[in-house]
Amino acid sequence: MVDTTPEHAPHAASRLPGLRGIAADWSSDQRAFKNVSWGKAMIWIFLLSDTFIFGCFLLGYMTVRMSTTVPWPNTAEIFALHIAGREVPLLLIAIMTFVLISSSGTMAMAVNFGYRQDRRKTAALMIATALLGATFVGMQAFEWTELIMKGVRPWSNPFGAAQFGPAFFMITGFHGTHVTIGVIFLLIIARKVLRGDFDRGAPGFFTSRRGRYENVEIMGLYWHFVDLVWVFIFAFFYLW
Repeated sequence: MVDTTPEHAPHAASRLPGLRGIAADWSSDQRAFKNVSWGKAMIWIFLLSDTFIFGCFLLGYMTVRMSTTVPWPNTAEIFALHIAGREVPLLLIAIMTFVLISSSGTMAMAVNFGYRQDRRKTAALMIATALLGATFVGMQAFEWTELIMKGVRPWSNPFGAAQFGPAFFMITGFHGTHVTIGVIFLLIIARKVLRGDFDRGAPGFFTSRRGRYENVEIMGLYWHFVDLVWVFIFAFFYLW
């Protein structure tokens, strides 16, 4: 039989009464971060700051679109692909979205195999993620080329409101830059994984402690963030 007296119930005995107990409960959260590595803490701080930047861009876009008196261009027509004599609306954007969301899946699997310290599968999946990211950037470059050839510029737009041009190039360009940087770092980390730098704790940039594939997880956090931001861009800019 278990003794349930206060002295044998440490959780109940350690709970401070009143406001002091509430303050102790709230301050306990800081203990959860004492064992968090410097790299993980910094990536979360970076992602939080980047969220504010993308949020300001999208809020600015929505404000401009709702306040302009000139009709906003029909994105289904502007971003349509001409295939077999027909205009297919948003086909390229749908493929881009599918590619980027798929890359989030390969990145998640890379992190999983990183936990298992399977360096070959981890590196292969990171390279696959980088290739999907590079494919996305390539399709975005094609999209930019098509729009420029139609006369859209950062300072003008022949299809309606002039604000469409700067909003499009700023938001998609900023996101595309993030994807490009992510592809570069994915290849760097994948090379270090394949060489076994994380297994032997080789000194150098982006190398975790021996036996730790933490930078793979950090890279995964960044990549999932980039994918999530694209979902909002896709919804607000292309579907609205």
